[in-house]
Amino acid sequence: MFTQLDPSIPMDTPKGRGLALAVIDYGLEHNLLWVVAVDETREIWCVPNADVRVQPNWSAGRPPP
Repeated sequence: MFTQLDPSIPMDTPKGRGLALAVIDYGLEHNLLWVVAVDETREIWCVPNADVRVQPNWSAGRPPP
């Protein structure tokens, strides 16, 4: 299943910070894949769920570590 996110979600990835535009779910035996547009390079990557984190957001109760 492919789900477009609206609004997009700010994420930290191994490739840098970016916006998650969509999520791909291949089912029970697979990790979710996040489709992320990386801010610095403007590249779009599919990043496994284990490798992404949402960015800090004080108003959402997620302070920086």
